[in-house]
Amino acid sequence: MNEPTKILLIYTGGTIGMIKDPVTNSLKAFNFDQLLSNIPELKLLSHEIHTLSFEDPKDSSDFNCEDYINLATIIETNYEIYDGFVVLHGSDTMSYTASAISFMLENLTKPVIFTGSQLPIGDLRTDAKENLITSIQIAGLKNETKSLIQEVGLYFEYKLYRANRTTKINAEHFEAFASLNFPAMIESGVNLNINYSCLIHSKARKLKVHKQLDNNIIIIKVFPGLNEATFSHLINTPNIKGIILETFGSGNTKTEDWFLDTIRKAIRKGIHIVNITQCSGGSVEMGKYATSKHLLEAGIIDGKDMTTEAAVGKMMFLLPKKLDKNVFKTIFETSLRGEMK
Repeated sequence: MNEPTKILLIYTGGTIGMIKDPVTNSLKAFNFDQLLSNIPELKLLSHEIHTLSFEDPKDSSDFNCEDYINLATIIETNYEIYDGFVVLHGSDTMSYTASAISFMLENLTKPVIFTGSQLPIGDLRTDAKENLITSIQIAGLKNETKSLIQEVGLYFEYKLYRANRTTKINAEHFEAFASLNFPAMIESGVNLNINYSCLIHSKARKLKVHKQLDNNIIIIKVFPGLNEATFSHLINTPNIKGIILETFGSGNTKTEDWFLDTIRKAIRKGIHIVNITQCSGGSVEMGKYATSKHLLEAGIIDGKDMTTEAAVGKMMFLLPKKLDKNVFKTIFETSLRGEMK
């Protein structure tokens, strides 16, 4: 008889971990040691579920690099013990955390599924139970003896996405996330409909966890009224090593001399600048229009169809490696975890 699949449920904080106090009617943190008794549906699953909580669960808005490292370390420590991991996380910055974790976990051959909810787990109309139960089921899926999902995923409202392809698009709907440049890997209905062509199949290698991150990064969103003084001030922020430049359409920006000169000076100083589109979907195509050709010539990094969240995570991951700028550019423009086409 096959042993049950072992799943580790990691609670980091967020709405999903809240229940309503019957006395005060206010929300309070959920005791995940009592998970099975509070969510009896989990007893119907054939998995062996263990729980672990951050010592100090926090709102995802307060997440930082130390929390990413803490989470990655928990997964590393328990990697040989469990068949899959489900991370409960606040939805506001879930895509940022999940994207960073995808780069930090190299040679991943087991599922790490992020999920959360828009309503607390104790709310009558909550989306938390379905998100949690299906995430556990997905984390336990096997293809013969191997895990079916061998990457970091994000499950929300009936869809499993590649985590580093996601963005939170709605603060009120249960369908809070979208992946506009990459299809869902699994859609949950009466059955779990698996898009096998989208799945990553990792070679059997030892997990390597990268625990050095550098958050000396700034995101600059280009807008029509952006002036020289403001742009120069932002791009010359002390200690900045990487800039995510959110541009128009397929990677277009201003062509005024002051704008281009500021960018060229920053690149000469060793600052890595990545061009990504501020559009919800689509890709940067530098050189397609005259308004982006100058960026290509300046040596700016082509972010292709990456999300802002993935670009930030990848930048944090690569900066500590102290790569030559040309090597850095080549690696950034190469898909490492399925984050770009």
